[in-house]
Amino acid sequence: MKNSIADRVVYFLSGYPPFNMLNEKSLHKIAVQVQIIYLEKGDAIFEKGDAYHNHFYIVRDGAVYLYHTNETDKNVVGINDKGDLFGLRALITKENYKLTATANEESIVYAIPSEIFQSVTHNHVKIYKYLITSFASNTYDPYTAEESKKIFVDYLPTRPNDIGNLQTADFTKTPITCKADQSLKKAAKKMCKHKISCIIVVNEDKHPVGIITNTDIKNKIATGVFPISTPVTNIMSAPVVTERSDITVTNAQLKMIQHSVSHICITEDGTPNSILTGILTHHDILVSLGNNPSVILKDIRRAKRTRYLRSARLKANTLLKSYLEQNIPLTHIIKIISTINDAVTVRAIELSIKKMDAPPPVKFSWIAIGSQGRKEQLLFTDQDNALIFGDVPEEDYGSVKNYFIELSKHVTKTLNVIGFEYCQADMMASNPEWCKSISEWKTQFSDWIVNPDEKAILLSSIFFDYSHVFGNESLVDDLTKGIYEILGDSSRFYSILAKDAMKSPPPLGFFKQFIVEQNGEQKDLFNIKSRALMPLIDAARVIALSKKIKNINNTSERFEKLAEVEENNKELFLSCAYAFKSLLKFKTKQGILHENSGKFIELSTLSKEEQLKLKRCFKPILEIQESLKLRFHLSNSLI
Repeated sequence: MKNSIADRVVYFLSGYPPFNMLNEKSLHKIAVQVQIIYLEKGDAIFEKGDAYHNHFYIVRDGAVYLYHTNETDKNVVGINDKGDLFGLRALITKENYKLTATANEESIVYAIPSEIFQSVTHNHVKIYKYLITSFASNTYDPYTAEESKKIFVDYLPTRPNDIGNLQTADFTKTPITCKADQSLKKAAKKMCKHKISCIIVVNEDKHPVGIITNTDIKNKIATGVFPISTPVTNIMSAPVVTERSDITVTNAQLKMIQHSVSHICITEDGTPNSILTGILTHHDILVSLGNNPSVILKDIRRAKRTRYLRSARLKANTLLKSYLEQNIPLTHIIKIISTINDAVTVRAIELSIKKMDAPPPVKFSWIAIGSQGRKEQLLFTDQDNALIFGDVPEEDYGSVKNYFIELSKHVTKTLNVIGFEYCQADMMASNPEWCKSISEWKTQFSDWIVNPDEKAILLSSIFFDYSHVFGNESLVDDLTKGIYEILGDSSRFYSILAKDAMKSPPPLGFFKQFIVEQNGEQKDLFNIKSRALMPLIDAARVIALSKKIKNINNTSERFEKLAEVEENNKELFLSCAYAFKSLLKFKTKQGILHENSGKFIELSTLSKEEQLKLKRCFKPILEIQESLKLRFHLSNSLI
């Protein structure tokens, strides 16, 4: 008799990675063992510190929040919705859970038994590469990032069709070795002589038996655990991980992750029982990949000409596509691409200064505004920037301003060649209106705030999202301080900003249909930027300003901070943060798919599921706009 429940589970799993890599027979073996879990809002699947379960999970319907908890509060690390995997520790590390998983609404979750899954997927490299990527993504939260001071997920495997699957890894073919009976002192001297960070310990047959790294020396010698005269066998890491010389970049990455090592010994037959012929390091992998964020940043900082900068920035587009395909959390993607964009701008300014006849006459700060200022610029978009320079005597003002306008023209031209279009509204530092002294900028913001008209509101909305990119940051701090002093409790200004934030109605009409463009070239297309993203961007800005929240310009981060500040509105703000990230991710994917900005979407090209997912993100827009009405006392006549 046909098992209809199992068939429905098979049908669902077949639509999502990594299950879509399996045949129907294998899927059915898993499906008959799947546990179906029904959850009410607030129900926990597991909590931080719990022992790992004998299964991992995929969301069938609803949404599951992952929290980082401590003694006083809990903070959302990630949100999993339909098709997302979580709880992968049962497969990867066999450790207690580091996060708490809770249903954020009525949800259905499938629990996949680890044992049956492993038996079905044994030696399936692509599946395990995907799972390790997902695991690394979900465990890489802001709290671990704070501890390690890193924002780059360098260890993530590449996408299935990447060149790394075919490219043989380059390795050092003349590894430095020492004999097993030598003292550490002698081995360390050899490491210093050759300026290397590791040395391979070999036996009489030249088979690798261990490896000594700088970390081993630091942890076991510098701490006094062993004397410097100790035999190398006392501190070496053993056994070593070995492979053959034809190992690919992708498989080398995978092996390093699985064994938590950064070195692989290359031997004649790929086993420890044959002669050592080389050493492959994590650095070698990064160099081979080329589109790794760390490598891209190095390319940017070393670029001496604009074409090299453009080449490096184009690699970031490949990286962006790869991360989206791997379902890396958007928070991490934004940080990586934003850092790359800022690095490109910094190098463009450095190269432009070299083209000038003299160094900058006074201190200055180059600021990004708009989407780059909010750290939300993922695809190539137009430029939005400005320049602040220090106050100078009146007789020097003209020459100083001319210098910075000329410098800005070099910078904006360079950015244009790299791929960032000129701003059609000329909101760039090369425009004298956007290149001013610190005193002039303070006066400008004061005028916008004290005498807000339609143009002032438009411009102040763009400029309130500024962030320092290059130069003297104290100028930006001074400007920010001045702005908040002028703002004070300017309820009228906040009300006008809030009114402006509601100029776009919620994206759905009365009968829950999408509101599309009515005329022009974009007729019948859905404008995801103005209809969905901008209402959230504008709402986050005005509420954050009214709460005197400084130095947080990113929309989702503003909502997350507001959730901390206003406990009674926490759920609303977190739902807005989640909706914004989902919408931005959707827009970016559309842009990559159609090779454009992703701003206008042809709804007929979307699946039913994609349309439903979009509509699900629209509810917080309506709710936050209703909140703006109450918060800033907006009567219907003002809207």
